[in-house]
Amino acid sequence: MVTVSSSPAMQKLQSMPRVLCRKREKDKENNSPYKVILITPPPKSLGVRCFPSNLQCGESVTIEGQTYTISAVTHRYQLRKGKYEPSEKRLDVLSTGRYLLNLYLETLLQQS
Repeated sequence: MVTVSSSPAMQKLQSMPRVLCRKREKDKENNSPYKVILITPPPKSLGVRCFPSNLQCGESVTIEGQTYTISAVTHRYQLRKGKYEPSEKRLDVLSTGRYLLNLYLETLLQQS
């Protein structure tokens, strides 16, 4: 038997998407879902992927056979009922070749 509530709070909770990591992506580590964005112009979404929660800038991740380097890790929070609750985890990534090229160009700029 299915019951439907018409209160606005229940409708808002039901409309918010929840992403859970698949069993095969969950190892012994604490994996969390991240929204992955390839930031080379134009930005391209690589979808929602599960990674360990301790990722840092400069680390390499492999998505569908391609190796990317993390450029930024963003945790967004939203104020709900007087408390800040996590609303989104986002990884900004670059292809490894592009990341190394950007580092090289930045050092050349600093030297001149």
